Amino acid sequence: MKNLRKEFPVLVNNTYLNTASSGLLYDSLLGFRQEHDLDFLIGGSTFRNNQQDFLTSVRKTIADFFGSTSDNVVLTPNFSLGFNTILNGLEKNQKILLLDEDYPSVNFAVTSKGFEVSYAKVGLNMEQNIETAIEKHKPDIFAFSLVQYINGIAINLDFLISLKIKYPDLLIIADATQFCGTKVFDFKTSGIDILGCSGYKWLLGGYGNGFMLFQEGILDQVTPSNYKKNAHEVTYDTSYTNLRARFECGHLDTFNFGSLKYSLEFLNKISLANIEQNINELALYTKTELGKLNLLDHSIIQRQYHSSIFHIKGDQKLFNHLTEKNIITSFRNSGIRISVHFYNTIEDIDTMLKELHRYR
Repeated sequence: MKNLRKEFPVLVNNTYLNTASSGLLYDSLLGFRQEHDLDFLIGGSTFRNNQQDFLTSVRKTIADFFGSTSDNVVLTPNFSLGFNTILNGLEKNQKILLLDEDYPSVNFAVTSKGFEVSYAKVGLNMEQNIETAIEKHKPDIFAFSLVQYINGIAINLDFLISLKIKYPDLLIIADATQFCGTKVFDFKTSGIDILGCSGYKWLLGGYGNGFMLFQEGILDQVTPSNYKKNAHEVTYDTSYTNLRARFECGHLDTFNFGSLKYSLEFLNKISLANIEQNINELALYTKTELGKLNLLDHSIIQRQYHSSIFHIKGDQKLFNHLTEKNIITSFRNSGIRISVHFYNTIEDIDTMLKELHRYR
């Protein structure tokens, strides 16, 4: 992976440990984006003459990458818009289970709309806590992030498969923004009914693009009956008879979705299996070394399932110290969040560890 670092100019003068906040722009993607806007510059409206065919190819690229089908891919500028569109179409008597420390784009979106809400606790025994909460509260929907944005705790994917088998009527909705692009993943066999993702983090797609994946028949299930009825009565625009139109209303930006398509193809060339292996090695090394410094919560150290995101003990002064040394992290929840992607190296981690030792 080291030979790919030249694609990422930020890495020349910085130790970038902040993909959980934003993935990096890279040289070849910049080339695509400049060519796209040059076509707009010299062609005006004609450069979008084939936009529908192009957006169809974007859906196919997403479907192939994640093990879905093009008909079940919805394009959305970000996860939050897609998720809120789903929630806005649900009956408010639905009971929804959340995780107690989850991303506000998940939890606030649900709690602000008047649903009956219950919680399962994030931590060492998260999967057991989820199942206990399901037995107790009998939710209709379980909405959560596959990876917790603050501390990087990752849910056991096999647990989700068994959960769906045990509770087939439970609608499982996952925010995969901190997950997609880090592991080989097959949506069809995942046990997840709806998976949403913004493309600007681990997928390196830049801002303004995302998607929602639906298992067969689920998009119809979550579409309000009055919408389906009225859509079929529209005669001036046949696109409104498609259930995706509720999400894909208005124009879709070929610049942003083209960037996502380009990056998925870029990651495919590297091989997602190779990316996963590299991330796993870096994450294990990071976890081990931070554990030696007693900077990780015990639940992180003891859990088997974790991502490449870590939340360490540290104050604003430590964050500022790292920043002064060109080590880019995030200050979150009275601590420092570190995240490593395939373009990182052991040397990056060692650079950070050296400064942590010095600060202590």
